[in-house]
Amino acid sequence: MLNNITHVRGYKCWGSHMGIKSKRRDLALIYSEKPAAAAAVFTRNVVCAEPVKLSRKHIKNGKAQAIVVNSGNANACTGDAGWRGAVAMAKKTAELLDIPVEEVLVASTGLIGEPFPTEKVLKGIEESAKKLSNREMAGSLTANAILTTDTFAKEGFTDFDINGITINMAGIAKGSGMIHPDMGTMLAFITCDLAIDSRLLDEALREAVNKTFNMITVDGDTSTNDMVAVMCNGMAENEKITTRDEHYERFYANLEKLCKHLAKLIVSDGEGATKLVEYHVKKAKSEEDARKIIRTVSDSSLVKTAIFGTDPNWGRIMGAAGRAGVSFDPGKVDLYIGSDAERSVQILKRGQPVKESRSDVKQEMQASNITIILDLNQGTAEAVGWGPDLSYEYIRINAEYTT
Repeated sequence: MLNNITHVRGYKCWGSHMGIKSKRRDLALIYSEKPAAAAAVFTRNVVCAEPVKLSRKHIKNGKAQAIVVNSGNANACTGDAGWRGAVAMAKKTAELLDIPVEEVLVASTGLIGEPFPTEKVLKGIEESAKKLSNREMAGSLTANAILTTDTFAKEGFTDFDINGITINMAGIAKGSGMIHPDMGTMLAFITCDLAIDSRLLDEALREAVNKTFNMITVDGDTSTNDMVAVMCNGMAENEKITTRDEHYERFYANLEKLCKHLAKLIVSDGEGATKLVEYHVKKAKSEEDARKIIRTVSDSSLVKTAIFGTDPNWGRIMGAAGRAGVSFDPGKVDLYIGSDAERSVQILKRGQPVKESRSDVKQEMQASNITIILDLNQGTAEAVGWGPDLSYEYIRINAEYTT
């Protein structure tokens, strides 16, 4: 899997250091040479950032040609001054790139409640606009410029064929803490050179996000700034996709694959995380039931601390599942834990503990990747989700966040 948004036709980008953060780059600009069909989903937190409010307005026309992102300041809970700052970001970008202001999406990430440094940000946009490039280095700088407490850049790439034409799709993401998306601080931006109807693109993005970004958690806190956006500029020159045909399905499968890749990178970089846990709920009455159980179990502090300590206290998993608001018969449940699906140790069989499984489970839990399978045996639906453990380091990072 190549890892750079510059491998997609018609996109240029850059990441600059403007001074919100002391050392790391903190202003990213992504530009499509042609207007693109676009879609975006945003946080459902009623306390949302000013750029979220603005981008919600701009995306209504289903088009975009640029995305501008600052890190180090969330521009949330900043009042009228913050709103003016977000608007200024869009206007400056539109002016420099000679595109309609409504085709600029704006995003911010960082500390909430700090006055927004509009002048610094505008200077950063000017610098990035001058240096826009499709060189591989530009993609790496852009991916790094959107980070906050992240320890590494999150990038992904996939390609696929439509009628003999290679379609390219790439994405970058950020997120480490405040992650529990509901559509956490979590941002993702995807570029593609496919020609597709904007209405279908919106449907595809929402479905993919529900199965990927909305199935991850780090700490149960939904950010004020969550945003996932995609642009498809049509520069592959395929016949435009206007219906849910086989070409749409191929596009959707790759979009979901890319979103899943980026989502798992976010979880693996969870603040203080030492383990990545994949949760499977099988044979549920509905997919929504399966999703609710995963969201509850993966967000349980007791479950996550047991995983951190390699403590085979599987009763915490059942206890969390039972409070998820889903009706199921505990007497029918099979439960497995392992370092992967193939090496899983069965702990419960039809609701009854499997004797002498605890020591085997403890051994499996020492791995850095863990799989938990909850088979309800009460239907045909299933879902998958991801989360980290909860370590001492998470407490330290967040206790000292502003200092």
